[in-house]
Amino acid sequence: MKTSIASFIRMAMLGGLLLTAAACDDFLEVTPQSTADSDDLNTPESLEKMVISAYSSLGNANYQDGMNAYWPYGDLRAGDAYKGGAGTGDMENFHLFETFVYLREDNEYLDKKWYNEYIAVARTNDALARLRKIPDGQYPKKKVREAELRFLRAHFYFELKILFKHIPWIDENDKTDDYITISNVEYTDAQLWDMIIAEFRYAVANLPEKNDGVGRANKGMAQAYLAKALLYAAYKQDDKNNVTGIDRTKLQEVATLCRGLSKRYKLADDFANNFLCETENGPESIFAVQHSLNDGTLRGRLDWGAMLNYPMNPEYGCCGFHCPSQNMVNAFRTDDKGLPLFDTFDDTDIKTAADLKTHNVDPRLNHTVAIPDAPYKYRPSFIFKTSWTREPDTYGSFMSMKETVLPDCPCFAFASPFMSSSKNRDIIRYDDVMLWEAEALIELGRQDDALPLINAIRERAAKSTKLLVDTLGQPVGKYQVATYKPGVNCPAWTQDFARKALRWERRLEFAEEGFRFFDLVRWGIAAETVNAYFNTEKTRRTYMKEARFTKNRDEYFPIPKNQINFSKKLYKQNAGW
Repeated sequence: MKTSIASFIRMAMLGGLLLTAAACDDFLEVTPQSTADSDDLNTPESLEKMVISAYSSLGNANYQDGMNAYWPYGDLRAGDAYKGGAGTGDMENFHLFETFVYLREDNEYLDKKWYNEYIAVARTNDALARLRKIPDGQYPKKKVREAELRFLRAHFYFELKILFKHIPWIDENDKTDDYITISNVEYTDAQLWDMIIAEFRYAVANLPEKNDGVGRANKGMAQAYLAKALLYAAYKQDDKNNVTGIDRTKLQEVATLCRGLSKRYKLADDFANNFLCETENGPESIFAVQHSLNDGTLRGRLDWGAMLNYPMNPEYGCCGFHCPSQNMVNAFRTDDKGLPLFDTFDDTDIKTAADLKTHNVDPRLNHTVAIPDAPYKYRPSFIFKTSWTREPDTYGSFMSMKETVLPDCPCFAFASPFMSSSKNRDIIRYDDVMLWEAEALIELGRQDDALPLINAIRERAAKSTKLLVDTLGQPVGKYQVATYKPGVNCPAWTQDFARKALRWERRLEFAEEGFRFFDLVRWGIAAETVNAYFNTEKTRRTYMKEARFTKNRDEYFPIPKNQINFSKKLYKQNAGW
């Protein structure tokens, strides 16, 4: 069982200090149960529990109420995955995300997502306001806890920012009665990024190198998230979401921060170690949601973001969501030199385990995707079948595998009719940091310095085949992945080619983890990439016949209509909606 954050969450729940999303008109007017506005909570003991209450928002997810896992927002909208489930009407909101064209501002799921993110913000704000009332001498951990809360608040605002772009900024200094007067366009796009960045800077300055326990924010986490926020902010956007320029100063800071993190973190020896319970919180994990089981709570603090994503076979039973797209699977094909097939990858389909033996493939494919007749989740005798999928005629025969665990894992749990596990969900890993650094260097014109970073990721991929074997110990696929050797196995390492290689590497390394769409928007290529995907996928998936990404609109979700109404039309709708 994990210690610290997971166990403290249990304490906070038992102590009655968790904030709840009780019915109310005001999306932020949420206070601790039974003790609302009581100064009795302004004690170090209570604040310790309230800080953990804020952490618990990282994992407070339900498939119906705006889940925190990124796959519905970042995979379905990027062409990396099909929704899955029992047809297009099953979790129809996700179908609307995937196909774009009929999504509307009154979408109830987006309203819940907005609401729950601001519940998380409210927890940090309430704790910060109370913390400020405690004298420093009475609370030796006061400065560190403030930094943790501001780190968490910045994370929640970061998520809101990449989903909705224009958001109201509410902090502990704002009175509840004033919420109605705070507009979502009070600050510009750039100003909102600067405010998020400032929160992470505070966290970097005030968090210790090592905090009280596993899962708590520390200086390394804050430095990594600061680098991420700076990278996103560096790509300047106009009011219609077009990328109009890149801030070189921010990119330089990204590169410096990421280089500094190399002294603290490193790649795991095997890519698989990032997706197994027994190796979580390893040398590569920087910021992860800490889940738990058998911790004294009713069902544990399970990974509810994966609860829909298990196969339909008897060992599991539900629910067949999050199916990797054919385009995504084909992207793992390589040429005879072990390099990506940038322009022709989608000309031939990989469909079954037999195809893995006749095509060169990057081994990360079998860490990521369950493929018919191939071993499931590193167990040679546990063979994935098309019958394990829920509706193969609609969504194909693949399933996402990174977020799942084997049915006999001690971390696995049924939560009838669903299932999940206590496996962590990584928000930031060191492979991410390495590729942020490479991206910054390439955009700065220092692509030669980026080459070793990209190659290190590919070297690790090439070595990550130990668990990818059949019952005879033979490789499941014809694995062929190589590093880039300019002038030998690839063209000259120009900025354009390096950029193409970097973007491809990010897609493969983080496939099915929900980051892809936000990368595309950051780079300013979402419309062209997604519509090109639709043009091909319409021939494979009939439900996509009307799918279309509308440029200067679909880069962001609409501001939920309920929230605009709540603000008495003070909130302004996003471009194109």
